Amino acid sequence: MPRPRLAAALAAAICAAALAACGSSTPQSSGGASTGTAGADACAKDSLKLVTAGKLTVGTDKPAYEPWFSGDDPSNGKGYESAVAYAIAEKMGFAKTDVTWTVVPFNTAISPAPKSFDFDVNQISISEDRKKAVDFSSGYYDVRQAVVSYKGSPIDGRTTVADLKGADLGAQVGTTSLKAVQDQIQPTNDPKVFDTNDIAVQALKNKQIDGIVVDVPTAFYMTAAQLDDGVIVGQLPAAGTPEQFGAVLDKGSALTPCVTKAVDALRTDGTLEKLQQQYLANAGAPELK
Repeated sequence: MPRPRLAAALAAAICAAALAACGSSTPQSSGGASTGTAGADACAKDSLKLVTAGKLTVGTDKPAYEPWFSGDDPSNGKGYESAVAYAIAEKMGFAKTDVTWTVVPFNTAISPAPKSFDFDVNQISISEDRKKAVDFSSGYYDVRQAVVSYKGSPIDGRTTVADLKGADLGAQVGTTSLKAVQDQIQPTNDPKVFDTNDIAVQALKNKQIDGIVVDVPTAFYMTAAQLDDGVIVGQLPAAGTPEQFGAVLDKGSALTPCVTKAVDALRTDGTLEKLQQQYLANAGAPELK
């Protein structure tokens, strides 16, 4: 073999060895799904496998409630989840004009069916059971649960979890709020289960139940906008590992490590905290003992 060709072969071998030694690791989303290799090139905008080429499609339910969204319009960038979605998009290299929204009911988002979105933000808590059907990004909000009622109700002014055991409580089907009722309060009466929070609010207005368990920001919205005489009885104590909302993706999505990378960057640089202070102030919800 002539010397120039030998030198070229040796150079190629050295290059290949170097690449093998420096291969990227396999990251895991904090949602627990194995997400595969996610090097810089894999998360480059032009390398992403998207529902619509060149566009980032974000799903959420309708109506899109305060304080997560504003004016039932996810595309305006107002409200915590709308602002977070656009911040994620920016970290991934997308301009606001490159983001499109699609309506996705809660139960559809967490089903194993193929997705019509690249990721979904809809106050969906990361759980081991849900991770069997979908991927999650790392958490973008650490959530607490609260009990909402009305002035003069049987539980208005109660200060302990034990005080709620005899109450008639309700929560939305399939939510961690319902799980909190069952696991933390453990009421004597079986909790009432509703398809939506709106139906639960109507039941509370009709005094068919004593209270509703929802996440704290939703509790503030209910008492401010949906109930004329609404009160937050209190927040349930934190239970073990904090519950977190995460962006939902298709199971095994190549986008999962890229969305997680963006969320982690937003937590590190203080953006999530800033947006929480702007949209999700928790003042006024006492801690239940």
